[in-house]
Amino acid sequence: MTTAAGPMPVAPPGSPRHPLDPDPTRATKARAVFALGLMGALTGLLIGGVVPATVALQLARQARREAYASEGFLTGAAWLRRGESLAWTGLALAAVTVVAAVVVGVIRLAEAPYGHDFAPNVD
Repeated sequence: MTTAAGPMPVAPPGSPRHPLDPDPTRATKARAVFALGLMGALTGLLIGGVVPATVALQLARQARREAYASEGFLTGAAWLRRGESLAWTGLALAAVTVVAAVVVGVIRLAEAPYGHDFAPNVD
């Protein structure tokens, strides 16, 4: 293994990071989590929001794990938090829709006539 010739760069005094460290960048998964969470929240009442919301929550777990492993060089925690909250909102809206549909179905079933409805001339 060979090293580059010349002196190593020296960090200015008071600098918290080494000059060879990479620049902090926003995680691309953070934007994806936000976009999927927004789609999940907007389509949550139509039950279709369950899929993007679930994918957003899975991506958020991966993005948090990668951000932790990067030791602070991946940013975007605010986008992750917003995306996760929107995804949970979408799942809650889908659950409310399912519960409302079940309640309406049970009420309609309870109002239906019980037994056979024979003609008036049948004993």
